[in-house]
Amino acid sequence: MSNIVAIVGRPNVGKSTLYNRLIGERQAIIDDTSGVTRDRQYGLSEWNGRIFTVVDTGGFVQGSEDIFEAAIRSQVKIAIEEANVIIFMVDVMTGITDLDEEVASMLRRSIKNVILVVNKVDNNTRMLEANEFWSLGFEETFFLSSLSGSGTGDLLDAVTEKFKDDKESEASELPKIAILGQPNVGKSSMVNALLGEERNIVTDIAGTTRDSIHTKYTKFDKEFLIIDTAGIRKKSKVHENLEFYSVMRAIKALEEADVCILMIDATTSIESQDMSIFRLIQKRNKGIVLLVNKWDLIEKETNTARDYETQLRDKIAPFNDIPIIFVSALKKQRIFKAIESALEVYENRSKKIKTSALNEIMLEAIEHNPPPAHRGRYIKIKYVTQLPTYYPAFAFFCNHPKHVKESYKNYLENKLREHFNFTGVPIGVFFRQK
Repeated sequence: MSNIVAIVGRPNVGKSTLYNRLIGERQAIIDDTSGVTRDRQYGLSEWNGRIFTVVDTGGFVQGSEDIFEAAIRSQVKIAIEEANVIIFMVDVMTGITDLDEEVASMLRRSIKNVILVVNKVDNNTRMLEANEFWSLGFEETFFLSSLSGSGTGDLLDAVTEKFKDDKESEASELPKIAILGQPNVGKSSMVNALLGEERNIVTDIAGTTRDSIHTKYTKFDKEFLIIDTAGIRKKSKVHENLEFYSVMRAIKALEEADVCILMIDATTSIESQDMSIFRLIQKRNKGIVLLVNKWDLIEKETNTARDYETQLRDKIAPFNDIPIIFVSALKKQRIFKAIESALEVYENRSKKIKTSALNEIMLEAIEHNPPPAHRGRYIKIKYVTQLPTYYPAFAFFCNHPKHVKESYKNYLENKLREHFNFTGVPIGVFFRQK
């Protein structure tokens, strides 16, 4: 489900501090200087089993002639348009400003879910002062301190309650395949080659595809939805409004998809931004197929597909049980094999294993290689079952679930992959008290 939460507000109210707390990383630059968040930031957060994308926008400054502030203003409007939930942040120390009033007026006209957050409320005096913000007219208003974290739990409860049920996203009968990658890697050429028509404009200019495009594919007895997205640029390069719009749509497409085809450029190999996209797909438990495009441009005497694939698998480890296919979208080489692999991954992701078959095989593997003792505790795994999740996840019931080592968890995952073919699919392994 494409649940996106945007944090908006004027500069220097603490948006980046809250963002870092929600995603659990110090990813956004924090500074007392107004407008320091020059790059849009996006990351994953999880609360009560619900995973969602958080977007930290720059400060919202209305009416300024400054180009930088104008860009922030436009990008906040885009975030508001694309987000499911909007966190509107204000600062109790400065009180209600004209800018706050302008933002509030804009948000009240929106039909989106808006939650007002009064930040820096960390003592009784400020708690009393914060009451003035009720006059902005938002029914859901929370007082918190993003620096200390007090009050963020109640805020997250309110945010996740506004998400649609994940089951609604499973209602579509057709597999949804998103084509992701950096700009100008050949995504639109791939779609055009599959469909046999110029569905998308293709140029050598990076970022030609500004929006994600949904196309129904109904050829060769196959039927599915292709989602062609705008390229996800490195965050430091997301300057213009359309680029930011593209990033927002690409994230939504990733979350809507069942399987993601990640295209990389054979001439540049896998880069750090490709790895960021790969890990984002993995964290969202989507199926993955890795496509090496423009393989026709590589000199085969010096670079064999086998050597290239070995290097790729080393870089994406430990999750490297995925199909890697070498294609040329321009020359239509192996593009249909890419789709066949994506549909196989879709089937793997939907696979349900009988409990009897699971226990027969996995308990034998456990008996052959028992879990190591931890701090004098002998761990005994008695039973395993598949969980009713939208991706393959398994619960192993044992006497000391908190003391099972990560290395043994990896062993069990490898055995599951070895016996049941989950190629291309992240799988979950959990330990529970028997």
